[in-house]
Amino acid sequence: MSRIEIYTDGACRGNPGPGGWAATLESGEHFRELSGAEADTTNNRMELTAVIRALEALKRPSQVIVHTDSEYVRRGITEWMRAWKARDWRTADRKPVKNRDLWELLDAAAARHEVDWRWVKGHSGVPGNERVDALANAAIDALQGARVLG
Repeated sequence: MSRIEIYTDGACRGNPGPGGWAATLESGEHFRELSGAEADTTNNRMELTAVIRALEALKRPSQVIVHTDSEYVRRGITEWMRAWKARDWRTADRKPVKNRDLWELLDAAAARHEVDWRWVKGHSGVPGNERVDALANAAIDALQGARVLG
């Protein structure tokens, strides 16, 4: 089974507003960067999208270490999701879980792999985290540039 190291990040200018997501995937000498943007989204949706896209990019089941600066993502997948599912995607106070569509996609994408979820403090000089932050923001810049030109 392949061992893959993934860094992910989401960014949003305004919340909601234009947002970007990014991920890096590294295994041995192989390295790949992914990124994208949406015109009207939230930071949490971009954080989730980054992890989903990274896991979906893996061609076969793998041992994965996911580094995220989002406690929302890490705690959601490791702590909260089981209870949400048991309550038919409702929170403890019986409200619908926000971003259910993405949580369901993440659940399916993660199920194919052995995932070790690790939180990293954002903007603290961790090279992998700094890179995905820059890529996510560059994706927003490209989206906004395209909207200005188009």
